[in-house]
Amino acid sequence: MVERTEAPDPRWAEVDGYIADRLLGTDETQAATLAANAAGGLPDIDVSPAQGRMLHLLARMAGARRILEVGTLGGYSTIELARALPAVGRLVSLEIDPHHAAVARGNIARAGIADRVEVLVGPAAETLATLDGPFDFFFIDADKPSNVTYLREALRLARPGATIVVDNVIREGRVLDASSDDSRVVGTRALFNAIAAEPRLTATAVQTVGVKKWDGFVLAIVTG
Repeated sequence: MVERTEAPDPRWAEVDGYIADRLLGTDETQAATLAANAAGGLPDIDVSPAQGRMLHLLARMAGARRILEVGTLGGYSTIELARALPAVGRLVSLEIDPHHAAVARGNIARAGIADRVEVLVGPAAETLATLDGPFDFFFIDADKPSNVTYLREALRLARPGATIVVDNVIREGRVLDASSDDSRVVGTRALFNAIAAEPRLTATAVQTVGVKKWDGFVLAIVTG
């Protein structure tokens, strides 16, 4: 989660609303997901509707058949990604909090995709070590101090050509602060350094603004 350090421009949210009205349409399933998350006391840190659709499109563009998500929360992004899978596809999502996982499973069942989604509960670093690849698409959106661990595990589990997306990498510009003692900033900067040093990755990062404030994603392809 990124804490707001400055008041956001109100146009950011207005533009997100315009995008949703013109391009996304009404999604009663995902509205119910957000309502269930709020009722369950989950933090309001899901990706935005426009960002969720972006993940969906990226997974489709990648032709993903096996997706690994690190950080389920209430399943909003999980549902967007699973909808991109073919009927024989599979998504594995990792969540440390049993309550969050239970809420997510209910949302996933309501969305009619429980047959292709498995939510595993426990510390992601430990669960990742038990998994076998290959996976075609990764979405990493969990505790930021462990980003480098998650990246290394994604590389181990990836097929050549796999896509890796990492959320919350701009942190309202605080990624620039080399002296920060915020473990989330330290973990994010370590992620950038690890990607820069990894010859198997071709990557960029994209800043975003909107209802989720000023942040961004790393986008990478495993090239070998």
